[in-house]
Amino acid sequence: MEDGRDLLAVPISDAATVRRLLVEAAKARRDTSYANLLDMMGHRFSRPKMRALCKTLGAVDDVAVAAGEPELAVLVVRQSDRLPGDGWWVGGAQRLGYEGLWTGPDAVKFIRRRQKLAFDYWAGPEQPKKPKKAKETKPKKAKPKKSKKVRGAGTAARKRRARG
Repeated sequence: MEDGRDLLAVPISDAATVRRLLVEAAKARRDTSYANLLDMMGHRFSRPKMRALCKTLGAVDDVAVAAGEPELAVLVVRQSDRLPGDGWWVGGAQRLGYEGLWTGPDAVKFIRRRQKLAFDYWAGPEQPKKPKKAKETKPKKAKPKKSKKVRGAGTAARKRRARG
């Protein structure tokens, strides 16, 4: 708190601000860490603040689901493995019917699909990348072959002609 950030910070319970920040992230097709989200709100990361943020994320998702929108809390991830924290898995994943492990390839696949739903909803479907056109190559002109000169071959013929 020595830099005064927490004194000027947005309250962690401000669901409208949290939602706005997460919608911005979704439009940019990116996730955000718990620490980064707290920082954007003017707070230093701490476990108690993260737990308070998780309660707000639950409220944000409740509003989104009621409005027929995809969940946004799935965009908030741990820095270490880019997956949501345990609280999300207990609440959000169970609500969605996920019963697998909370780490590993199946969890990553599940999270990326859920994140893609939010990205596509807020940013529009990702446009497939256009294949690069192959460069038109012009046929190379055949260069005339240079004959190898045999050293001294012309000289002997000249000498013979000169002798005569």
